[in-house]
Amino acid sequence: MLHGAATATGPADVDGFATAVGALDVDVLGLQEVDRAQPRSGGADLTGIAATAMGAGEHRFAATLLGMPGDWAPSPDSEPGDTPAYGIALVSRLPVTDWRVLPLPRLPRRVPLLLGRPRRWVWVRDEPRTAVAARVVGPHGPVTVATTHLSFIPGWNLVQLRHLARALRGDGPVVLTGDLNLGVRRARLASGLRGLVTGQTFPAHAPVRQIDHLLGRGVVASAPRVHHPPLSDHRALSATVVPEG
Repeated sequence: MLHGAATATGPADVDGFATAVGALDVDVLGLQEVDRAQPRSGGADLTGIAATAMGAGEHRFAATLLGMPGDWAPSPDSEPGDTPAYGIALVSRLPVTDWRVLPLPRLPRRVPLLLGRPRRWVWVRDEPRTAVAARVVGPHGPVTVATTHLSFIPGWNLVQLRHLARALRGDGPVVLTGDLNLGVRRARLASGLRGLVTGQTFPAHAPVRQIDHLLGRGVVASAPRVHHPPLSDHRALSATVVPEG
């Protein structure tokens, strides 16, 4: 979502965000880079705005960072709803019988990465990562849908994806969505899940690679689409999904 902004340096457009979400016309929506009570996005609850735009009665926001940009702190297990926060969210028009928040492994120290132009070594520390999963009851039966935003640190995102795939292993039909910061082959091999949509997603203005995914197990997908909403630096993916059999 890029906190509801059209570009990394642009202001958030909360009304435009609501319009873009409504235009997707999906039953279940996974969101990454979500603000709540942040001044840069007008103090809005962007998860609630997405739910209203979809006509959805079920939604869950999972904070990974508290505070404001430049003064972040890791999120505890619970925090007041009016605390400025940043994280991920899952929104559903369909009934949900169970919600889970699944914290993912975090690197305990800084690591060196080659960044910038010209390229130089920079010591970086990753932010906390988590996943939200819901048992969604559709017209053809229940499916567990999870969304996440994995680390940008090469290799560590594979560790997180394998951890999440194991956590979802006993859940029957599964759909995993999100920005995995991984290409198609690595995302599918590390998760053991099938790709449901193939298409370039990043950067949004002229995508050259797919790092956002819909992956599944025990489901059949049709009508795969890549969307270019008028905000965010990523394109969005959708598909119609039903349990196998």
